[in-house]
Amino acid sequence: MSRAADRLKVVLNHLDRSHGAVRASFTSAQNVSYHHHPQAFQYTFDTDVLTPEQRIAYEKDGFILIRNLVSDEDIDKFRKEFERICKREVKVPGLLVMRDVSIAKSEFVEGEKAVTKLQDFQEDPELFRYCALPQILKYVECFTGPNIMAMHTMLINKPPDTGKKTSRHPMHQDLHYFPFRPADRIVCSWTAMEKVHRQNGCLVVLPGSHHGTLQEHDYPEWEGGINKMYHGVRNYDPDHPRVHLEMEKGDTVFFHPLLIHGSGMNQTKGFRKAISCHYASSDCYYIDVKGTTQENISNEVKELAAKKYGVDDTVSFQDTWALRGRLVQGQRTSM
Repeated sequence: MSRAADRLKVVLNHLDRSHGAVRASFTSAQNVSYHHHPQAFQYTFDTDVLTPEQRIAYEKDGFILIRNLVSDEDIDKFRKEFERICKREVKVPGLLVMRDVSIAKSEFVEGEKAVTKLQDFQEDPELFRYCALPQILKYVECFTGPNIMAMHTMLINKPPDTGKKTSRHPMHQDLHYFPFRPADRIVCSWTAMEKVHRQNGCLVVLPGSHHGTLQEHDYPEWEGGINKMYHGVRNYDPDHPRVHLEMEKGDTVFFHPLLIHGSGMNQTKGFRKAISCHYASSDCYYIDVKGTTQENISNEVKELAAKKYGVDDTVSFQDTWALRGRLVQGQRTSM
């Protein structure tokens, strides 16, 4: 194995994530001193941050939009760091740099236009600062409780569509990618880094779809191709009411991992940027996805880890997540 793989093994050996320990920690988490009303509210805790109306809206729809939550100053710093990474002025360990399938081999100049997504930026101090912003975490705590792990980080730079419609993101549920539960203690924060509207491919959500179960996902059969790991829900009701989340710079949406959502084509000439983080309670526990609808993404992630880091089959899908997770508030109990 490579040196990176050896280091990965060392880190994993120090993570005690036995099934028994995880279960015990999760059970004890039920006694947190929160005003939780399970009969009335399944998805949120009463931390005096969300209004009753906001809690009801999240319960019903699976998302809430908070206007002007992140400052222009912070967003401009995140944008500058993104540009530095694109220009190769800084190298971030573990960072996954992604490109659109229709422009990956194009003759773009070095710099911003080549990159359409940064994933796993937990080792970049400036970008990861987003995940620990106090104004973000005070809302996250409403969904996860006090022990908060930042599990999945992304900066999306949706490119102008080349005409092949590959700038679309198929309708999907984020839980498809996560080998940890319970789903109700996971939440995503997604912040617009500029004005986001239907023309440049804003998020589109199916309100209330978080009440359902995790659906089967796979690559959609799109004529123009599909970007790597952009799995989509195989079957969902196309007549389900949908909401296009048009947002201003700094607006942030929080949504449930079972909420079916995606985004349309970017039909403008500019890039559309957003920064996001998926959080989970550190009282969550890992599950084995073998034999489930998540096995396809598990195999794909393990293949990528083998190619990028030279790891062998002893490194599981769960291990790849344990390595990336970072505690941002409270105590790391199970995760």
